[in-house]
Amino acid sequence: MTTSSSSNSKPAASAWASLPWKTRLSISVLSKLTDHARRADGTINRRLLSFIDFKSSAKPTAPVKGVTTSDVTVDPTRQLWFRLFVPDTTSSPSSSSFLPVVVFFHGGGFSYLSPASFAYDTVARKFARKIPAVVVSINYRLCPEHRYPSQYDDGFDVLTFLDQNDDVLPKNADRSRCFLAGDSAGANMAHHVAVRAAREKDRFRVVKPVGLISIQPFFGGEGRVESEIRLHGAPLVSITRTDWIWKAFLPDGSDRDHEAANVTGPNAVDISGLDYPSTLVFVGGFDPLLDWQKRYYQWLKKSGKEAKLIEYPNSIHAFYVFPELPESNQLLSQVKDFVASV
Repeated sequence: MTTSSSSNSKPAASAWASLPWKTRLSISVLSKLTDHARRADGTINRRLLSFIDFKSSAKPTAPVKGVTTSDVTVDPTRQLWFRLFVPDTTSSPSSSSFLPVVVFFHGGGFSYLSPASFAYDTVARKFARKIPAVVVSINYRLCPEHRYPSQYDDGFDVLTFLDQNDDVLPKNADRSRCFLAGDSAGANMAHHVAVRAAREKDRFRVVKPVGLISIQPFFGGEGRVESEIRLHGAPLVSITRTDWIWKAFLPDGSDRDHEAANVTGPNAVDISGLDYPSTLVFVGGFDPLLDWQKRYYQWLKKSGKEAKLIEYPNSIHAFYVFPELPESNQLLSQVKDFVASV
């Protein structure tokens, strides 16, 4: 099923001009600093990035907008932890108030940000309150310090941790209704963790991924798709930036047709026989990754999986993290409806 949230067509420059000044300012600063932080030798100047990565502390005893937060350590040796978001509806557990669990992977090109980053603390808090759901936002290792498959391993290990530890989540968190979710590189991770969980489903006692929320997933390949060329100059995403990220993330000697990047390409994993979760894919009309994302949706359908595509024709990459954009709340409402329907 495919749904469009509006219809129009403008050049990328017009889309940029139509954004609120606050959004344009945020994107300009973010783009310039991340461009300067990426070094030619494949490393990242993390000290420079710290100037724009504002952090939020967990608040286990002081709810913010009806949601309490706490940080849970999974493996201190690799700094694997997650931020737990619990809406206040969980204060009175009952058989009629079980909440789904959303395991969330933040975006940032496998290289930037964390669950404590202000934007993603805000996003996860909204998910917890509006769906409502218990949200587990994973602090996975970042590249280039940690390449593929570190991020996927971290995500899968958090799933097994949730399955093996009965006292980590609130009593009315329904681990048998688990949704994997993420945006951009986080949506890439959600997909690959879903594949591994389906392959190794016998390892799980309780946790069952029943749904996947894929918000503008970061996929790619050796060839250039039409949207990458047509939307040259679009905000946040460019061929130069994505090529750098894939080189920093993928194993040495790999190209962008590696199965981690090109999930529908020559090295794609066959998921037709797997119990892959029902998937909701969001795309934006001014996202250079648009055609890769649509290929992913079409591939899911051809593989016999339940999938729905929602397109925001006039939206840029990562539009939903900007609360001043009305489409942000619209997307959240559609996520809520999807979770309720699965």
